[in-house]
Amino acid sequence: MTKKGFIFDLDGVIVDTAKYHFLAWKKLAKSVGVDFTKIQNEQLKGVSRKNSLEKILEWGNKTLSEEEFNRLMALKNEDYLSYVENMKEDEILPDVPKVLNYLMSKEQPLALGSASKNAHTILDKVNLLEKFDAIVDGNGVKKGKPDPEVFLNAAKLLKLNPDDCIVFEDAKAGVEAANAANMISIGIGEKSVLDEADYVFKDFTEISLEFLDDIMSNKISKQTNTNLSIDK
Repeated sequence: MTKKGFIFDLDGVIVDTAKYHFLAWKKLAKSVGVDFTKIQNEQLKGVSRKNSLEKILEWGNKTLSEEEFNRLMALKNEDYLSYVENMKEDEILPDVPKVLNYLMSKEQPLALGSASKNAHTILDKVNLLEKFDAIVDGNGVKKGKPDPEVFLNAAKLLKLNPDDCIVFEDAKAGVEAANAANMISIGIGEKSVLDEADYVFKDFTEISLEFLDDIMSNKISKQTNTNLSIDK
């Protein structure tokens, strides 16, 4: 069985913190006179805090001074962390522990590749921090997704070639980043949104252990100019 690197995004893949981001961004947007919807929140998945605020201001045709921009970014993070503070293990998404534990039992290296600057805090709150051999988050990259830097850095930390890595992502930008890194991209979510992923599952309950075995045994590889959605 070949050693592979399994790289997981955080928000929307391991835990559902999108709802907390939505509440914090909505509060911020309202404070500057911008309407903010759940549909717009979906477009911020996998996007850095700075770029997210830039998008919100663009949607509302608003401009801010650099000082006010930085103040609002910090304020948004404070609001978000107030929700995160109360997170517990029951907020881990279904069957994520099953997949992590199975891969660990097969001695496969695991990494986190997330735009979040709060990744360590969140993983600690839900007692998953020690399961990862490497963590690359928003504090350790210069370019956000869809740039592949976050995943390439994770591969380096795992001491593996990018084409021996598999990425689990729920965001279009994250899938694009995984593809740019020449890694197998597995979308977690809606097929219509993640159509560029090599494989798409609604959630981890649809991912069988046989599927993981096939990846580790090189029976499943990156798709060529096509997208395959597997339902099991």
